[in-house]
Amino acid sequence: MAKKQYAVIGMGRFGSSVAYALSEMGFDVLAIDRDEHRIQDISNVVTHAVSADSTDEEALRALGIRNFDVVVVAIGEDIQASILTTLILKDMGIHSLIVKAKSELHGKVLSKIGADKVVYPERDMGMRVAHHLASPNILDYIELSEEYSILEMKASSNIIGQNLLQLNIRARYGCNVIAIRKGTEMNISPDASDEIQPEDVLIIVGHKDDLTKLELAYSR
Repeated sequence: MAKKQYAVIGMGRFGSSVAYALSEMGFDVLAIDRDEHRIQDISNVVTHAVSADSTDEEALRALGIRNFDVVVVAIGEDIQASILTTLILKDMGIHSLIVKAKSELHGKVLSKIGADKVVYPERDMGMRVAHHLASPNILDYIELSEEYSILEMKASSNIIGQNLLQLNIRARYGCNVIAIRKGTEMNISPDASDEIQPEDVLIIVGHKDDLTKLELAYSR
């Protein structure tokens, strides 16, 4: 099976991080940006790096953008260019189009004009930092939808030594422990009798309101 090919448009902090990570995973990556300096910086990392204007349909066609399995539009400050690029790519028939949004309104526009997935890297990072500041044992927080999220919580002193049955997180908070990470090992089907050890990390899914209650209860 041929490996997927990705095109990433916009080599700012987010776009270059995506391009670098995909390249590290062994995928073919085309990096596109107007700024030649940014293209030079990423050129020895990705498969191809090209300086081009993504709002120029002919330039995109010349790059063979339609041949890529996934296109990521990671344009930063220029919202007009982000929207126009998205429109052009959808009109060209790109099947999987992921677009970075600066705000909720920007994201709504992108969804309406055909973006298959809208991501909010600044908002999501801000959310993760806020949760970690409020509860230092919260290692990560991932939004699944407007209502549900997943959090990674390091075992706090008030749960170490108890098993999942004793904690009864589902009944108390309406959340589910879907996995427990012990060092480099991941238990993806924890048993009710599994006892929480120091340094364990619980992966928990639930409604945002319920997760907030759980965070407050286990923040010590």
